[in-house]
Amino acid sequence: MTTTAPPAPSAPAAAPVFKPGLEGIIAAETKMSFIDGEKGVLEYVGIPIDDLARNSTFEETVFLLWNRRLPSKAELDTFTAELRANYELPAGMVQRIESCPKDATPMHMLRTMVSALSMYDADADTVEVAGAGKKALAILAQTPTIIACFDRHRRGEKFVAPRKDLSFAANFLYMLNGAVPTEAVARAFDICMILHADHGLNNSTFTARVITSTLSDVYSALTGAIGSLRGPLHGGANEEVMVMLGEIEAEAKKQGKPTAEVVEPFIMGRLQRKERIMGFGHRVYKTIDPRATFLKTFSKQIATDTGNLKLYEMSSQIEAIMAREVGAKGIYPNVDFYSATTYHSIGLKLDLFTPMFAMSRISGWSGHILEQLDGNRLFRPAAKYVGPHAAKYVPIAQR
Repeated sequence: MTTTAPPAPSAPAAAPVFKPGLEGIIAAETKMSFIDGEKGVLEYVGIPIDDLARNSTFEETVFLLWNRRLPSKAELDTFTAELRANYELPAGMVQRIESCPKDATPMHMLRTMVSALSMYDADADTVEVAGAGKKALAILAQTPTIIACFDRHRRGEKFVAPRKDLSFAANFLYMLNGAVPTEAVARAFDICMILHADHGLNNSTFTARVITSTLSDVYSALTGAIGSLRGPLHGGANEEVMVMLGEIEAEAKKQGKPTAEVVEPFIMGRLQRKERIMGFGHRVYKTIDPRATFLKTFSKQIATDTGNLKLYEMSSQIEAIMAREVGAKGIYPNVDFYSATTYHSIGLKLDLFTPMFAMSRISGWSGHILEQLDGNRLFRPAAKYVGPHAAKYVPIAQR
């Protein structure tokens, strides 16, 4: 008689591991961007970010992220035409923007107006991938119009309608300033848009995917992502870089010294007080941010062309001091450090720096939304309870 051995007992399931901030936890798969923080690598669909910054355009980069491949010329022409066809805002949106208080924070305005776009869409709730993609394209195209309209409103100037014959970057600067930008300035802004388009599962991208996982709409997901980005621990670092550079210039003026003589004691003072030097260090990169490598060279050129070379020289001096003092600790410039000089050189106001980040990152957020919808699973992480057990309820009269 043959007997069958009973099955071996299965191994007990591993206990859930608590990781503050979910650091090191893989929560999603993506084909969009790859990051190697140790080696300083960032790739969009396998293409190094430096190659894209030197050779691509923002429109082509968005197509790459959304379709996981480079387009043919005909495909790029079609995609560009569709993007430009959506530059104009729905009827009533301009009036809605112009009803905002002129002292409103641009990021609060942007978050609110992206959400408001949903009210002009009769099919706002669709979560079918193709339909969601069309909505993402429209929101991406209209975000520059929203920002430019608000900025002109708060300056008391008439809204400048978009031009469909201009690129994404050139059209935004045209609407903002009322004049077509030079080729060099438009290209500088285009490169900044490429560099900020996507960056793995960062906080705002994770926010967009979490909201999407509930099968909520594209507008809600992008509104939530904008809300995440405006937090001081996520977006806004390039604003703080410009604030720091302004403080150095003010100190030099106060002391009646050349700016170059004030940089060293200013930075050393901050380091000695253990204060953060904005634009340095990154949660992921343990070497120089690959986005900063090309931007450093480009920011020097655009600063020279626009008469802002002193800003670049100040930044370069700070970088040298930081390399000497903390380079051994893996604290290097990130993309925000030199993008601050670039944004200032092309004439953007300080409080528009983070909206520029959002304007670009809508492309990355949208790509992740589409990835999430394709094989969606609701995010539902566990929480580690650290409170009491079997506590007694005490009637209110006895408390």
